[in-house]
Amino acid sequence: MSVFNFTQNKKVIFEFDTSCNIDAWQVVDDVVMGGKSNSEISLNENGNGLFKGTVSIENNGGFSSIRLNVNKIETTSNKTILLKLKGDGSVFQFRVKRSKHERHSYTFNVKTNGNWETIEIPLTEMTPSFRGFKLDISNFNQDDIQQIGFLKASNTNTPFQLEIKHIHLN
Repeated sequence: MSVFNFTQNKKVIFEFDTSCNIDAWQVVDDVVMGGKSNSEISLNENGNGLFKGTVSIENNGGFSSIRLNVNKIETTSNKTILLKLKGDGSVFQFRVKRSKHERHSYTFNVKTNGNWETIEIPLTEMTPSFRGFKLDISNFNQDDIQQIGFLKASNTNTPFQLEIKHIHLN
């Protein structure tokens, strides 16, 4: 795992490879609220992160997520998040938190196309959200982040898969 690998203004938040600490990632599914969704994060044969599972709407469920707590990463010299990933053609939500203790996240919906792609997310376009509801506070304008993650939500029973190579600040 490479955290804080600085190249000009680019910062590697997480790089998936065969030697990374996949156990640092935490799965949080709707079972915490009585739902029945299930997911996992693992490394595939290419050393990429593989977030996969099934979102279930049973018992008022509807989401699966993964998150990673990181040491405080300063963001003032960076404008965007760069994701290199390959989704299943559906929408995933990328999430950041200024503090792992805050209840709300700043989110951005990523529509995948089924191929490898690099997604550039302007930090100022990440909107505040809590339990799926947009909050009436400003978009991301923080000096640092301490948590990143991905969330898959659905209002139907849905299998999903997201392959991730890296997450950078730029």
